[in-house]
Amino acid sequence: MWYVVQVRTGTEESIRIQCEKHMSEEVLERCFIPYYEESKRIRGSWTILEKVLFPGYVFMITEKLERLYEQLHGVIGLTKLIGTGREIVPLREEEIAFMQGIGGEKQVVEMSEGVIEKSCVRITSGPLVGMEGMIRKIDRHKRKAWLEVPMFGGVQMVQVGVEIVAKV
Repeated sequence: MWYVVQVRTGTEESIRIQCEKHMSEEVLERCFIPYYEESKRIRGSWTILEKVLFPGYVFMITEKLERLYEQLHGVIGLTKLIGTGREIVPLREEEIAFMQGIGGEKQVVEMSEGVIEKSCVRITSGPLVGMEGMIRKIDRHKRKAWLEVPMFGGVQMVQVGVEIVAKV
C-alpha cells in the first residue's frame, strides 16, 4: 500500500532521509519523493533540473500500517498522514497507476515534447503522451505545463516540464 505523509514544504528530502534512518526495512518498503524534470536557462544554456512534483508530501510504501504509524512518531517535522479525519487512507489504485505511469520506477517525470495544433496541445513524446486532457496551462517560454491531477482525495495542480517544438 502507498501512503502519503504531509510535511512542511522544503523539508521533503530531510524527512525522507530521517524515515530511511529510523524506520526498519520490514516496516517501510520504500520512502520516496516524486520529482519532475524542468528545463531552465542558466548562464545562456538550457539545463535540466529536478524539482519536487508534490511539494509538502513524502510517499511511503508499506504493508504494516500500524507499525509505520508507531515508527513515524520518531520522525521530526511530520505534520500528518493523509486520510479522512481519524483514518489513514492509502492511495487509490488509479492514483498509484498514474504515479507509476508518469514517474516510472525512479519516480521522476521526464521532460515531454509536444506541438500545438489549432490551439490544441498534442504531446508527441514523454510521460505526458495521452494525458493532454489534464493539461490546464502551458508556458512555452519557461517550458512548463500545469496539470490537474486527481490525488489525495481531491484535485492537485502540479507542474511538469514540457517543450513545445512547433505551433501549426
